[in-house]
Amino acid sequence: MTADSTNNRKSGALAGVKVLDLTHHVAGPYCTKLMADFGAEVLKVERPGTGDPARGLGPFAHDDAHPEKSLLFAYLNTSKRGITLDLKSPTGRSLLKRLVAESDILVENFSPRVMPALGLDYVPLQKINPALVYVSISNFGQTGPYRDYKATDIVEYALGGLMYILGSHDREPLKHALRQTQFKAGTNAATAALMAYFHRLKTGQGQLVDVSVQEAVASALRDTVSLYSYNGAIRQRQNSYTGDMPRSPMPTSDGYIVPIHFGGAVDWDATGDFLGEPDLKRQEFATPESRLEHAKELHETLEKAFGRWGKYELFEQANKRRGSIYGIVQSPAEVVASGQYSHRNYFAEIDHPVIGAARYPGAPLIMSGTPWKASSPAP
Repeated sequence: MTADSTNNRKSGALAGVKVLDLTHHVAGPYCTKLMADFGAEVLKVERPGTGDPARGLGPFAHDDAHPEKSLLFAYLNTSKRGITLDLKSPTGRSLLKRLVAESDILVENFSPRVMPALGLDYVPLQKINPALVYVSISNFGQTGPYRDYKATDIVEYALGGLMYILGSHDREPLKHALRQTQFKAGTNAATAALMAYFHRLKTGQGQLVDVSVQEAVASALRDTVSLYSYNGAIRQRQNSYTGDMPRSPMPTSDGYIVPIHFGGAVDWDATGDFLGEPDLKRQEFATPESRLEHAKELHETLEKAFGRWGKYELFEQANKRRGSIYGIVQSPAEVVASGQYSHRNYFAEIDHPVIGAARYPGAPLIMSGTPWKASSPAP
């Protein structure tokens, strides 16, 4: 244990909180990472020999598919300590129960049948430690007809309803990139765990927290569900040509920008003046009806206008001169080099004994008195 990790566990917002981490892949490890980086003492339990399956997921440092070089695993498990236990053996289960007796929070994300089959579900462990907060993360939750079904990230997007509204109306539905369902579920689980822990501080009683990845996705639907509930209307994927300011990336001279417009109708004359495109003031674009009739032509005119600008220049001018909500589509290299992130010291340099020094995404939020700190590399 490094001096930094010891100090963080003494001074962090969650200093003194002991978390037993039985998680793997993404959702569970992200939940416990959030707690570890804010000072909780997180003990990660991996299976002997192979460890967390995330160790086998790329990308890998230097493209070397080695179990200590998974960048995903390295990111998800900062500030944790690690051990291995064979939970299928009596000795492994006995050792785990000794750890449970000393823990405040246990987090697991096995399929719902696994922990009961091992005798390690909430009821028997609650008898060992009545104050234990036991967090279970699974694809569909601990109950319901889908409880034991397997799923991947894209399946969660599809069944959660979010894919239905993403993409173009004349193409198949799309999902967000990477593993956002898993990170959302991990965030929900960490929040719920700390709510339950706060309740335990007041009452002395632990409880079972049941987190469904599918429900984490469905929670992002918000206005779409309300629209159906109150009006019976189903939101559709966007047309390619809407007769309005697009909400999808538009090409500039050096990349893409997203020109979101909120707050009433677009002032097309003012937009034409700002973009330097007089064609936007044409009679064909003067009314909503005519813009819809000439939607493809309007879109092409906007493409021509945006194409004369550099993305950063347009972003700066849109914000300073018009207060418009324009967003640059940044590459990973541009994100890392961003002056906004740099000003807030967002990225953290972490030295791993095998991977070496690397820049990691940093604090998800800033606390003035008990700041975030990735106090040690992944175990």
